[in-house]
Amino acid sequence: MPMGIQEIATVTGLSKSTVSRALRGMPTVADATIDQVRRVADELGYVPSSAAAGLATGRQRAVGVVVPVIDRWFYVRALGGVDAELRRAGYDLVLYNLGGPGGDRGRAFRRSMLRHRVDGLVLLSLVLDETERAELELTRHPMIVIGGPAPGLRNVGVDDLAVTETAIGHLAGLGHREVAYLGGQDEDGMNVAVPYLRRDGFADAMHARGLDVREDRLLDGRFSFAGGVAAGAHLFDRDPADRPTAVFCASDEMALGVLLAASRAGLSVPGDVSVMGIDGHEYGAVVGLTTVAQDPEAQGRAAARAVLAEVDGGSAGPLPAAPAELVVRTSTAAPRR
Repeated sequence: MPMGIQEIATVTGLSKSTVSRALRGMPTVADATIDQVRRVADELGYVPSSAAAGLATGRQRAVGVVVPVIDRWFYVRALGGVDAELRRAGYDLVLYNLGGPGGDRGRAFRRSMLRHRVDGLVLLSLVLDETERAELELTRHPMIVIGGPAPGLRNVGVDDLAVTETAIGHLAGLGHREVAYLGGQDEDGMNVAVPYLRRDGFADAMHARGLDVREDRLLDGRFSFAGGVAAGAHLFDRDPADRPTAVFCASDEMALGVLLAASRAGLSVPGDVSVMGIDGHEYGAVVGLTTVAQDPEAQGRAAARAVLAEVDGGSAGPLPAAPAELVVRTSTAAPRR
């Protein structure tokens, strides 16, 4: 046992094996016991040795996290959740930033991830191509995706069809029949399944209510604020009689852009047009954006726990969909016409 565990066991009255499991944050130990052990460890100045643990168990006590970019709201929040859970379990986080569409993604998968020693991998909103998958399979590490589904990998994320159904149910319930949709592919490399699933969910939910889905109201907002501004400007630069009464955006960042575009066009929200999104971005609360909120930090924590459980020999079964809830604010109301 690493030096110090015996002292912690003596102070807490727990066995050395329980102390060891608590320091690693294993799911078989009660949260109260983990907190007690870590509090005593801090008081005694105990610092676990990753190197010693690696020698004893064959593990590195580190998990790699792969992000397309590091400056997007969802990625930052999810990364924070992964990091919090890893720290709680005494693991280090090794970050691999692919750098967006201009980054050297191939080099990262061929060399960087294989060079660093980690026990598992968490992929944020990524779908791997065949070459990338083959490279990572060489490591034999447990892997999990946060975001939309990826072929052959477990994922933690919301049910994208269900969240779009919730959104359209809200707008239709208010009386909206003319609804535009903002989606498109994320230019920074977000999981390609998410945009398609949300667009399909929008079409299915509209058709189920007997509502038309017009091609000229399916716009590309690139899953970004700037994309939302541009798409909103295009949408609102029309004959007022041909404008939709509501705009549903597949992300809050796009919806925030649409709010700005509406303001620039001299339109009131929700008087002239209702706007809503998906995500639960904190800026949405400031401006009164109606949304279907998810919690990427909680998803990050769940993904980290799942990877660590698999590292410890647990099952790699499917995970339930992450929760999402309708949050009604001031950006949606019944249409005037």
